[in-house]
Parts: sequence; structure tokens; C-alpha cells
Amino acid sequence: MLHWVQYIKGYVSIKVWGYSTERFLNLCGNHDILVWDIENHGDYYTMKISIQGFFALKTLLRKTGTRASVLRRYGLPFFVPKMKKRKIFVLGLLACLLFWMITARYIWNIEIEGNYSLTEDVLLDYLESQGVHTAMKKEDLQIEELEKQIREEYDVITWTSLKVEGTTLIIQIKENEMSEYDQVSQSKQDIVATKAGVIVYMITRKGVPQVAVGDTVEKGQILVSGAVPVYNEDATVRKYQYYDADADILISYEKSISVEKSITYQEKEYSGEEKKIWLFGFRDKEWNVSFGKIAYKTFDVIGEKKQVQLLDHLYLPAYYGVKYAKEYTLVEKEHTEEEMQQIMEEEWNKILQTLEEKGVQITEKNVTINKNRDKWVLNARMQLEEAAVKKVANTTQQIPVTESEEATIE
Repeated sequence: MLHWVQYIKGYVSIKVWGYSTERFLNLCGNHDILVWDIENHGDYYTMKISIQGFFALKTLLRKTGTRASVLRRYGLPFFVPKMKKRKIFVLGLLACLLFWMITARYIWNIEIEGNYSLTEDVLLDYLESQGVHTAMKKEDLQIEELEKQIREEYDVITWTSLKVEGTTLIIQIKENEMSEYDQVSQSKQDIVATKAGVIVYMITRKGVPQVAVGDTVEKGQILVSGAVPVYNEDATVRKYQYYDADADILISYEKSISVEKSITYQEKEYSGEEKKIWLFGFRDKEWNVSFGKIAYKTFDVIGEKKQVQLLDHLYLPAYYGVKYAKEYTLVEKEHTEEEMQQIMEEEWNKILQTLEEKGVQITEKNVTINKNRDKWVLNARMQLEEAAVKKVANTTQQIPVTESEEATIE
């Protein structure tokens, strides 16, 4: 606070030297003249003093045989006169302050925290449909209503919190920690095959098995039915009780994969020539500024842009950055035999990794790599085991009650 008071009143940095500088400092204290930031440089002292205090030094300097000179001036009394000569600068400063005040009334950035199963693009699209987007006025934002709408729209979201900091809308959400399987509706569900093959493993916990281990099944065939029959005494079906079918099933099937890779490839060779491009943006518009046209036939543009940020969460709808157009030419080259072997091994490892991520087990495999003048070919024939099943709604119709059954019930 004291610093701002001193800045408004104005102060100077002075140099004091002469016969008795120590006595000069003592007299300043006796006459209530405030000096601060005193530094001893051997032959002279430097310090800061208010404007009023500086004009009161004349008598003290004469008494002590010392001299003083101004090194630097600080504060509004010295700043304002300079600004009178720089009217364009002052007008620009006022325009910036006015622009800041206007843009601070809008939302220019949206941050979403705590989302895992829901992507940021999905949530931003929903917010857009509800009229919530960047460049909207803060006063038009109904926070409590929007929190409620988000929870009602997505069952997986159990908690929401919205707050505005600066020009940033921060959306914090918490998702349901139940697994996707736990969230499946507990109504009547069948288990069907998603691939054709042979059943090699099957344990049924709920529902009626429609196949057994060793059976050959087709894609879409019902493996376990969620409709459990209740029989009459004559072994006819009286009615069905519906469950969510539950079972562990593995299906074995054959799969062939072929991958071709050319020996020749094109490589970019950069010439070292590049052209600098400045970019400026406001909202959804962008301008590129460069001196002269880009004369390169082929080039890459590399760079980045940043949003103008004044404070931690105070963003403006303006962007800036720099890009470089780098010239290159395409040169055709050939892989060596060692490089091709490595490339084919990497392709096979990618296949194995993909199968592993899907939970697929390889029980048998036959892999061959053939090469000729212009390409190498990888052929893989595999026997796979996978839980290739999914749940679908049960379509078994309930058996209608006959008149004799109704009479028996009565």
C-alpha cells in the first residue's frame, strides 16, 4: 500500500556525496525527511526520497557540505506530462482498457474436468445445442439450470458443478463408476454370437443354453436365451420367466490376414529454405501475414498459436503465433533387406497387439513372409479363441393363457 502512495505522490532516486554524508543522513531523520533504499557505494550514497522531501534538502546540504543529484524519477507526477505528448499512446491505452472491460463480460474459454467415458467433443456439442458456447454473455448463463440439464441428459453423470472464473467457464463432472456390464438393463436379454465358429468353452449362470461345447454356430445365432420356460405337468410350456442371460463363452474361429509392403518409399528431403508467417486470429477468423508469396512447390507448415491470456482464467478471443513454411522435395528410395524384415516384424507385432487388446487368444498360427522385387508379403493363418458374444433383447413371446387355465386359476 505504501508503495502505491509513494508512486501517486512521486519520488526520485538521488546520489549524495561530499564532506559529511553521515551527518546529512542524521539531519534528514531529525527533520522528519523520509529516505529509503539507502546504499553505501564508498565515495557516495544512493537513496530514494519523495519530491517534497527533495526540495527540503537545500538547507541540509549547505550545512553538511554535501551535494545531491537526481538519478531517476518515479511516479504519476512525472508520467502524466510525458503522456500529454503521446496522445495516440494514451488513446490506445484507453481503447485497450475499454476492450478489456467489454470482452470480460463474455465467455471465451470452456474447460471440462472429470470426464472419462464422455469425450469433450460430445459435451461441447451438447452445450452448443443448449446455447452455451464461447462468445456468449456471462449474464445469459443459467448455471443451476445447466447443471440439472447435463445430469438429466447423461445417465453416466452423477454430479456436476459449473463456475465462471475470469472469461473461462469451468465444468466439473463426476461419472458413474459402475462398469458398462453393470449398467445393462436387467430386462430380458439373450446372448448371441458375433462371429461364426465352434463353441470351445461355455458356463451358463442365467438363462437357457441353446448350444453346447463343440457345436458350430453362425454369426447372430442365439447361444443363451433369457426366456426360461415354466412347464405344465404334461411337459408343455405354461409360461416364460425372463432374465438377463449371463454366461462365459469362448468361440474358436479361423482368420487369415495378408499384409503387403512396398520396397520403395518416398522420403522428404528439406532444402533448408523456409518462410516465416505471422498469424493473428479473432474468434473464428484467422489472418496470415508474410512478406511475399510462398514460391515453394512442396512444403510443410509447422507452427503453433496461442490464445491471449491476461490472468489465470482470463482469456480474450484473440490468437497469435508464428508458422514456418519449410520447402522439401520427395525422393524415391528403397528399403534394405534388413529394414524390410524389421518392417514386417513390426506389422506382425501390431497384429498380435491388436488381438491381445481385444482379449483374443491365438491357439494355432502359420505365418509366412514372401519377398519379390518390389514388395514383401506377410500371410498369417490363425486359429483364434474369443468371447465373441453380445447381448440383445429377447423376443420370445409370452404364451397366452387359455380359458381352461383361467378357470383353474379362479
